[in-house]
Amino acid sequence: MAAAPAAGAAAVVVADRTKPRLLVVAPFGSYRSVPFLEAVRAVGVTPVFATEGKSALVESGVPGLRLPFADPARCISAIREEIRRHGPFAAVLGLDDWGAEIAGTIAAELGLAANAPAALATARRKDRARAALAAAGVRVPWHQVIPLDTFPTASAAQAFPYPLVIKPVSLSASRGVMRVDTPETLYKGLLRLVRLLDSCADPGPRVALAEAFIPGQEVALEGLLTDGCLETLALFDKPEPLDGPFFEETYYITPSRLPAVTQEAIRREVESGARAYGLREGPVHAECRINAQGVFIIEIAARTIGGLCGRLLRFGLSCSLEEVIVRHALREPVTLQRQEGASGVLMIPVPAAGILRRVEGLMAADRVPGVIEVVIDVREGQELVPLPEGSSYVGFIFARAPTFEAVFEALKTAHAHLRFVVSPSWRVRTTA
Repeated sequence: MAAAPAAGAAAVVVADRTKPRLLVVAPFGSYRSVPFLEAVRAVGVTPVFATEGKSALVESGVPGLRLPFADPARCISAIREEIRRHGPFAAVLGLDDWGAEIAGTIAAELGLAANAPAALATARRKDRARAALAAAGVRVPWHQVIPLDTFPTASAAQAFPYPLVIKPVSLSASRGVMRVDTPETLYKGLLRLVRLLDSCADPGPRVALAEAFIPGQEVALEGLLTDGCLETLALFDKPEPLDGPFFEETYYITPSRLPAVTQEAIRREVESGARAYGLREGPVHAECRINAQGVFIIEIAARTIGGLCGRLLRFGLSCSLEEVIVRHALREPVTLQRQEGASGVLMIPVPAAGILRRVEGLMAADRVPGVIEVVIDVREGQELVPLPEGSSYVGFIFARAPTFEAVFEALKTAHAHLRFVVSPSWRVRTTA
């Protein structure tokens, strides 16, 4: 790995001025950096990775910038100096929620096409997103913002439409999301959110969003916005019920088994929701629930699907999801050719709290027909923290087969072979 240069200084690599340049805003340690780097190379443009980290998560020889994102004026000044020295950028691309918001701000300053920073800020905040949807007439459940310094009165808590889902407004990956069924469990859940936010380096506002629990089937839509029009890249079914008390993602399988009319209703609702946020360009990842009342948007993120799940999606023989996003950012035409059959992923949930000692059964899981890869992200000796406090998965199982049912069976069978040996952990508190 190459160390990133000082703020505003380019790496000692001479960029090819005959190629367009793409500024990629990536948080330090992002797992998205490598697949997007591969996509940029496949497209034939020169990447410049921007991060706040002390070193760039890109291989030696890739230009990088270390930028003071907390100081927008210095950040823009450094980028303008980079442009003066090495040439303009054709586009700016953010790789996650945080990066997308910063990329939108940079693009606006440079006069490049991008989503408005205010729209990206709305997408990052669950309370603002709910308010934007409601104001635009998009279907939303009952919801209310609860300050975590002053809990609801007993009478107010009794009047809430239980069951509820409570969640912090700025955290992601289902962290802190809990179902509560009574006023008593509401108070316990809010206290748990207070402790969680107190433990976070960047917790965001000390408020929770409470909303009526939405029963029904949950799906995830991966899409691409062009001038406000949404194209569905993939619709994932989640075949297991997600009814709480926590909401850990597990199975994603595509193509969806839902009727075409329902799939189109989901696309339209997500498009309306993105418009309500103010999003008009680039990737979106949306979570929705469907029941007899219609389609309800859980959230819309202005980024691609999380984890390593993007590797499921191939368009044609070699075109990845990341390449589609890069070409779209550069305003290049993209022809989508979807692969035959079904594919899916199991985001392996944390089996128990404690220290991971070893994972058994990997070879048996890998040999299950249909399984194409088993990835364990956690290393021996690392602490495992389940939801709602945890923020990551143990790993991923990927499968491909002719049918949805065969993929689901392969993922379940492979997971059943895995055994996680976890030892308890104790935190020692010292007193002065």
